[in-house]
Amino acid sequence: MVFRDLLLDTLRTLWAHKLRTFLTMFGIAWGIVSITLMVAAGEGFHVGWKKMQETFGKDVMIVFSGRTSLQAGGLRAGREVRWEDKDYIPVQQEAPACRYVLPELGREGLKVRSLYNNGTPLVVGSLPPFVEVRPVQAGEGRFYNWDDQAQGRRVAFLGTNIKKQLFGTRPALGETIHINDIPYTVIGVMEKKDQDSCYDGWDVDKVFIPFSAIMRDFPEKPPGTAHTIDRLLVAPRSLELHEDCKFQVRRALGRLHDFDPRDKEAAPIWDTVENAKSFRVMIDGLKFFLGAVGLTTLLLGGIGVMNVMLVAVRERTREIGVRKAVGASSRTILTQFFIESLIVVFLSGGSGLAIAYGFCALVNLAPMPGFFAGFLPTWHVAVLSFLLLGTIAVLSALYPARRAASVDPIEALRYEPGG
Repeated sequence: MVFRDLLLDTLRTLWAHKLRTFLTMFGIAWGIVSITLMVAAGEGFHVGWKKMQETFGKDVMIVFSGRTSLQAGGLRAGREVRWEDKDYIPVQQEAPACRYVLPELGREGLKVRSLYNNGTPLVVGSLPPFVEVRPVQAGEGRFYNWDDQAQGRRVAFLGTNIKKQLFGTRPALGETIHINDIPYTVIGVMEKKDQDSCYDGWDVDKVFIPFSAIMRDFPEKPPGTAHTIDRLLVAPRSLELHEDCKFQVRRALGRLHDFDPRDKEAAPIWDTVENAKSFRVMIDGLKFFLGAVGLTTLLLGGIGVMNVMLVAVRERTREIGVRKAVGASSRTILTQFFIESLIVVFLSGGSGLAIAYGFCALVNLAPMPGFFAGFLPTWHVAVLSFLLLGTIAVLSALYPARRAASVDPIEALRYEPGG
């Protein structure tokens, strides 16, 4: 029997048992759909969370001041530590693994008003590289620069929500706002962004002014001094230098403020790099778990194919006997049943893959929450699915085909269905 006749005969056999073939194909297709959708969902969470993290700041560390938990230089443990406005200069010099070390001061309770409305947003001051460490891209105008910082200019950059609160739909650029009755000129408005985490509030609700201006006009109140600040923002030069940067910052601050650099309580750090690593491990675990669930479904579908093909061998025992009696070889019988199983598996697997990718494309047309980038199937998923599919096809086809090929023609001709 030539391959063309073998293929046509196989298709006729499958068509003659439409319900059985459909149920078998459904199991395989469902397994492929499960694997593809589950792994694609895991990838969507990974990409979405990564984008959300970058709206807060890429590879940024927030260094807060705390209380010492270790004795150092004869000083007792439990002593309060406070950063000062000039600390960033020696820390930057002593931390070559860090790209940026920036001071930051946030002031709450300041009354901010325009000609149209007022509010009490958080007012934040830092240095111009803040816009790179903590992405606050300008939708209109610009962020303050080094000239503004050097001259202590009273200029303000508004978050989108506070701009809307103070000006509504009116233009804000060039307008004057008063912060505790001190006039500031609006030079920019932030581009709208989503943000999933913060340490002092959402950026869209803040007013940003130069560090020199906030230290002059709105210094810390007791128990702070005119030179104390809230925190330092630190960015490593690369991910590889991340741990070196963290150690060098603590070492420099320990020297400046007389605490042991190993004392993490004296200088607690919110480390987004470590958070990202932990989340990546969690997402990878989720993807492996979801993939394992899909793989189990696919294996069960393969077992279903094997069982159905064994039933087919039993039902067609007399047919196999007749074929062998008229000259068909065991190899031909084995090939026919093997190809029949492969057709069922690959046709159903291909359909499942098409359904899964189509569903992903359809769902991705809808708006997605910020932390989820949609169902993102990758070529790795497709390759993995086909490799699994091929393995399942061979395993599920081999045993029934060998059973069919080993049928004794004399016993087959005596066989009575249902007997």
